[in-house]
Amino acid sequence: MEEKAPKYYLIKKDIIKKIEAEDYTAGETIPSERELMDLYKVSRITIRKAVDELVMEGYLYKVQGKGTYVKTDENSHDLFAITSCTEDVIKMGLTPTKKVIVSQVVPADVSRAKALGLQPGENVFRLGRILYAGDEPLNYTVTSLPYHLFPHIERHDYARESLYQTLEIEFGVTLCKARRTIEAVLATDEIAEYLDIEEGMPLIKFGCTTYGRLAGNEQEEIPVERFHCYYRTDKYKFYIDQVVPGTDLRRK
Repeated sequence: MEEKAPKYYLIKKDIIKKIEAEDYTAGETIPSERELMDLYKVSRITIRKAVDELVMEGYLYKVQGKGTYVKTDENSHDLFAITSCTEDVIKMGLTPTKKVIVSQVVPADVSRAKALGLQPGENVFRLGRILYAGDEPLNYTVTSLPYHLFPHIERHDYARESLYQTLEIEFGVTLCKARRTIEAVLATDEIAEYLDIEEGMPLIKFGCTTYGRLAGNEQEEIPVERFHCYYRTDKYKFYIDQVVPGTDLRRK
């Protein structure tokens, strides 16, 4: 049956075999479109369809002006760790930089007010930033924090300063837990522009309410942050470490 499959599908399967055999090495480029056309004796359209589907399925990623690369597990993130995105980039061996898109005090909408234990209309500090890993945008995050807990928090330069360090050092907050949601979404024109990708490209969207303890009231855990984070999926992926209690994995 596979002999009757479309040419692009057969090329996909062959490229996957080469990736699994490490003929195409993780983190390195695959042959150019022209080279693949010569190798498989097919049109550019057929090659592009095969490669584009491999990008969508997470085998490859594209870097504009440089080529198409094999995705590597080195650029993955633990879904259960409460760390800043900046720390994630540093662990990847890349240099993190940030660009502030929004930094303002605004009334909370119903959804954010509910998540943060506020009344609708109470002020929140809203911070929107693009995080870059090296020269490439990795994610766009919009964060809201209860302004009555953190007055004048907007005075900091969050292109250079860490939000979590500000909470810890200036306001005495100890982060203790986070409740996250995760879903697949398509990039809107606004998010696509921020992340330098095409509109409609699949993204991973995290929703998170972070809880912390305030100085002088260490016994009570309260919501201190609500954010939505849009991650590119063409170059990065996520993992979950899971161990069954009482199982000795060394026997497996």
